[in-house]
Amino acid sequence: MADIRLGAHTIKSHGMKVARFHMHDWIILLLLGVLEIILNVIDPFYRFVGKDMMTDLKYPLKSNTVPFWAVPVIGIVLPAVVFIGIYFKRRDVYDLHHAILVITDAIKDAVGRPRPDFFWRCFPDGKEVGHYSCDHPSFFLVYDNVTTNVICHGEKSVIKEGHKSFPSGHSSCSFAGLGFLAWYLSGKIQAFDRRGHIAKLCILFLPLLCASLVAISRVDDYWHHWQDVFAGGLLGFVVASFCYLQFFPPPYDVDGWGPFAYFQMLAETGNNIQGSTNTNPLTSRPSEVETVYVQSEQQVGIYMRDINPTLDAMETGRRD
Repeated sequence: MADIRLGAHTIKSHGMKVARFHMHDWIILLLLGVLEIILNVIDPFYRFVGKDMMTDLKYPLKSNTVPFWAVPVIGIVLPAVVFIGIYFKRRDVYDLHHAILVITDAIKDAVGRPRPDFFWRCFPDGKEVGHYSCDHPSFFLVYDNVTTNVICHGEKSVIKEGHKSFPSGHSSCSFAGLGFLAWYLSGKIQAFDRRGHIAKLCILFLPLLCASLVAISRVDDYWHHWQDVFAGGLLGFVVASFCYLQFFPPPYDVDGWGPFAYFQMLAETGNNIQGSTNTNPLTSRPSEVETVYVQSEQQVGIYMRDINPTLDAMETGRRD
């Protein structure tokens, strides 16, 4: 009888089937990307900013410690590299597909809260008084005479960006991507197997530490209030948690190392083998079919035996 490998679902063997089955998911994902582009083009809500509020918005206008281009690298590319690395080790297309699909499900939405450096965006010259200008001979109003709302004289694009403080996009994207990576790793290394490996927790906290440092940099750069960063991080991690649990069992589950679709495919493959055995018993012996099921059930144990010696060495060291 030919060797049957229930655990090998590669891109070549099952990639097209997975893509067709989740075609609508990818279409929705594409539409979300288009929506995100539109949200960055349109003007945000311009919240009322009175004269008495400007005192708290005079923090220096600084450059970003973590540039905008680095956020997708930290929140998407870095986790994707880990997912692809695990895929090439375990050859499971269902792992690769679901991990990369759900990582991009969070988007940032602005509510119009001014940034801590809004004063310098509004008045680049630092003058908060009405004045004449050669380019504009009319007298500049700084605050509306009726509503006392601020009337900015800076660059439109800079002012527009100044109304996008809540929530923090850096924080939400970092915690969405790296938070999902923490969930993903917790399932792969069976962090909650009740064996008490502190080294496993250190592995899980590393992505969360990186996300926290990105979030803290936003407060240090005066681009966000601490409430913006906290809300953005919470939003990103909550969305990442829901996305992970939509496709993967909880990490403390005995099957927490693989996605639901993987085990569903195993069950369907097993049923097909069982059905063909009942229909034509001469093609294979029952003992051979049982061997296939035993091989599939032992994959978790084999995978854990590969990982646990490494974790034991990290935590307790080698003994003579």
